[in-house]
Amino acid sequence: MQEQSGRERAYVYLRDRVLSEPAFTGTFLNEGELASQIGVSRTPVREALLLLVSEGLIEMVRGRGAYVPPMSGRQIGELMDLRGVLERHAAEKAIDAGNVPIAAMTATLESQEALAAGAAEDHARTFIDLDGTFHQELIDSAGSEMLSRTYAGLRARQLRAGLSALFGAPDRKRQVCTEHRAIVDALASGDLAAASAQIDAHLDVTMRILLRG
Repeated sequence: MQEQSGRERAYVYLRDRVLSEPAFTGTFLNEGELASQIGVSRTPVREALLLLVSEGLIEMVRGRGAYVPPMSGRQIGELMDLRGVLERHAAEKAIDAGNVPIAAMTATLESQEALAAGAAEDHARTFIDLDGTFHQELIDSAGSEMLSRTYAGLRARQLRAGLSALFGAPDRKRQVCTEHRAIVDALASGDLAAASAQIDAHLDVTMRILLRG
């Protein structure tokens, strides 16, 4: 396996560990501190930041540095709309091919259910990582490399949105598990209309929580 370059390590750390955390929203990032945390020099950190600027996840402010902007209402709506399009398409492909990953999605859901008790902050990151896995399993079942790659490219935004929603509503972890169970049951029945409706309902609840916050 090829070793990651310093820039790649910095990019993955920033995308998956920093930008996904709601606490960093609305703050400026310190290149020196990031370099120390990642174990690289400041140059690969700066290169990774510029890549994230090109993806619209970070803004460079003259004289201040790298800023993590909050997601606007429009961006939240567009993210949920795009997720809906991709997930409904994947559901259709998987149902038509008889390739719905019920076992894998159920196993992921059961791992989430085991973490659902307690306060929102308990195991929050692990819970949302599993959330991403759950939805990616459905996407991957469509058998389209481009679809899977496109959906995976939304990871940083989805992690941030998922964590924000988790803290934005009481007992959200249990609600997510209930919504995921409804999606799995609809997919297992082979009813595309029902599966699409459950996917839409899940995304709509998440969007309303985020817009309310």
